[in-house]
Amino acid sequence: MSTHNSFDEQFEFTGKVKTLSLAAIAIGVITIVIGFLMDGERTFANLLLMGYYFACVCMAGVFFCALQYVSQAGWSASLLRVPQAFGKVLPIAGIILLVIIVAGLSLTHNTDIEGKQVVAPYLYKLWAIKGVTVPGNANYNAIIAGKSGYLNETFYLIRMVGYLAAYSFFGWLLNKYSETEDELGTVFYYSKSFTVSAAFLVIFGFTTPLFSFDVIMSLEAHWFSTMFGWYNFAAMWVSCLSIITLTLIYLRQGGYMKWVTQDHLHSLGQLMFGFSIFWTYVWFAQFLLVYYANIPEESVYFLRRWEPEFKPWFWLNIVINFLAPLLIIMSRDSKRSTTVLKATCIILICGHWLDYFVMIMPGTVGPQKEWYLEIGPIELGVFAGFAGLFVFLVMNALSRFKSTIPKNHPFLQESLHHHI
Repeated sequence: MSTHNSFDEQFEFTGKVKTLSLAAIAIGVITIVIGFLMDGERTFANLLLMGYYFACVCMAGVFFCALQYVSQAGWSASLLRVPQAFGKVLPIAGIILLVIIVAGLSLTHNTDIEGKQVVAPYLYKLWAIKGVTVPGNANYNAIIAGKSGYLNETFYLIRMVGYLAAYSFFGWLLNKYSETEDELGTVFYYSKSFTVSAAFLVIFGFTTPLFSFDVIMSLEAHWFSTMFGWYNFAAMWVSCLSIITLTLIYLRQGGYMKWVTQDHLHSLGQLMFGFSIFWTYVWFAQFLLVYYANIPEESVYFLRRWEPEFKPWFWLNIVINFLAPLLIIMSRDSKRSTTVLKATCIILICGHWLDYFVMIMPGTVGPQKEWYLEIGPIELGVFAGFAGLFVFLVMNALSRFKSTIPKNHPFLQESLHHHI
């Protein structure tokens, strides 16, 4: 490896982290196989949770890069390789999510829907069950029938492929232009990156709420919230910022990217703190609007999450994702401590897993016998498997860059001298 003054440094993915990531993948695969033998519905729900989480973090990585280009930010130029690696992995994350969704829609099982035993898909059983839009059918549901122009399998899958293909394409373009800029040393490709980023942000801004409506909100298709998309965006953005920060800390401790200073980490800590507060605002605003409107078809969403089996996790969600960053990294000194920042990143990564858990499980699997049984070996094993897969793919993607820094980025010197 080159010294920190050289911009020809290339990351090598070897050692303990690679071994641990492969071990975690193995644990995940074993858990999924056993999970399907024990409880297929719960296993599918966990696969959807982690597939969505995986894809969202990679999407937000592309968003991070695009945001830096459009805002012409200089402070972040030297650390762009990490979110760019997320963009490289996005096509794989998208395919995994699509496979989970297609399998969940195609495979059926006996389940309970509103007190009635029926044969339904493992995922999206409220609107994807056969006969739900046919008057006179035992499965007919007038509310779902009224939404069938949007909520039908063909249009749903077309939208999912469209979202993920578009995000992956923009991520590929930004990576291509950045690497070409390194080779040719011209601002022409920076200008192209600016233009592509502006287009991406418009598309991403309009489609991200729809993406979360489709993947998560349609699990409970009787309910809707116009704030749900921005609530999910806040969750994916904070998760991505936490993982970017944690990855940079790991790389620095491994002797790479020594130009990333406490000032860069401080800036990332500020973003983590600020958007955790934004997440809390959207979480509370959605809750407050449902509370004072007291409309049954809206309040039922929170009623499910106030059942004794889910209520502790519901409140723990807000404690972890709001109070933890508020109490830990609000001060300047805490954001400049690598140890504190690392701990906060881990807390927020786990916290937003719990956030997605609370979004998904009550409307899919339903309550277990006791609240402490809601999170068990299946949840932990699937989480470990996807975490290992994410680390393995991102580190591999990072190792394929010829340099760990965009050495011909026009704002690179500003980033190298970033100070706050």
